[in-house]
Amino acid sequence: MIRARVEQARQIQEERFKEEEGMHCNAQMSSKLLRKYCQPDEAGNQLLKTAMEKVGLSARAYDRILKVSRTIADLAGSENIESDHLAEAIQYRSLDRDGWGG
Repeated sequence: MIRARVEQARQIQEERFKEEEGMHCNAQMSSKLLRKYCQPDEAGNQLLKTAMEKVGLSARAYDRILKVSRTIADLAGSENIESDHLAEAIQYRSLDRDGWGG
């Protein structure tokens, strides 16, 4: 089940980046492509803004959260990045910052 979802997400990303030479996955997106493919809705933008203010995330961390949330959306088979995808990505970022509890 998980393997099938991952393979499907990879296919979605391959299709998304077919016109981009040498690009195969969300992690490789430039800032320009982030603006094109990672547009959260208003609730998602508010969630990101709150996270940036409360946690003090850098612009680089913001970009990484968008890339991870795009991947989470792909795994869910969602064309759009929803607030729950962003919340999950922010949670992973928080775990990363905390050293996974260490």
